[in-house]
Amino acid sequence: MYDGKPSKTAYKVALNILTLGAKPDMAEILPAGLVDATEKLLIASGAAKPNSVHWSSSSWMVSVYEAFDWMMPGQFEAFAHRKAFCENQVRKGIADGTSQVLVLGAGYDTMGWRLAPEYPNVNFFEIDHPATASFKLRGIEEMGPRPNLYLISEDLSNRNLVDVLTEGENWDISASTTFIAEGLLQYLTPSAVQNLFMQCASVVGNGRIIFTYVPAQKNGRPDAGPWSNLVLWLLKAFGEPWLWSLQPKELDQFLEKSGWTNEPDIIKDYVGKHGIELYVVATKSL
Repeated sequence: MYDGKPSKTAYKVALNILTLGAKPDMAEILPAGLVDATEKLLIASGAAKPNSVHWSSSSWMVSVYEAFDWMMPGQFEAFAHRKAFCENQVRKGIADGTSQVLVLGAGYDTMGWRLAPEYPNVNFFEIDHPATASFKLRGIEEMGPRPNLYLISEDLSNRNLVDVLTEGENWDISASTTFIAEGLLQYLTPSAVQNLFMQCASVVGNGRIIFTYVPAQKNGRPDAGPWSNLVLWLLKAFGEPWLWSLQPKELDQFLEKSGWTNEPDIIKDYVGKHGIELYVVATKSL
């Protein structure tokens, strides 16, 4: 997935958020402050030039995205629903006692930066590959650091998440914790996904994990919609292929093997497919 350069996917997702912000009917779905914070972060970090931000925030770019929606039907608008889903579930988790939040593969996500002042008693952590995290850190320093936001720059293909977290001074293994893996898992190998979930389970007492995933076709390949073969080929050609997917009927067993329990009742309003992805919240108790 990485070649020593910042993630192309993280960059495209951030620009996509700006384009969604130019779509009037998305204002009531996108979390408050998300679009403005994303724009500031992209420019402050140097990840995007002002011209790129300008074009991505235009109605013209909305038309471009909508014109290519046939490739993955509904996925353009689904990015807004995905952001809303993750943030709503984090807020619910905090209301239920979460005192630690960790965003896995954070990219240019701004949830931690935005929520940290609102919840000063909650510690927010983000972890990503150094190639992307270095840009993110630069941007956050420019925008204004948060005392309860911790950015971790690590390549989890070389180090275990358990070691990274427990070696730090601020991680509390006994704290009720919420993990977020948004739009991440399809880029990992099956063994890496299983290992990641097991490690998350091992560094908390009580917790929940919020994640999205791409369902698998009968042939085991990711289901990217009616043009799956084309989409999967393009992703591979651009250097960030999809490596993992799961048939929904296998979800409960996958989670149980990893130390988690599926909780579909928690997300009644989000059950079903959104674009090409499915949304899940799983929990772990002592």
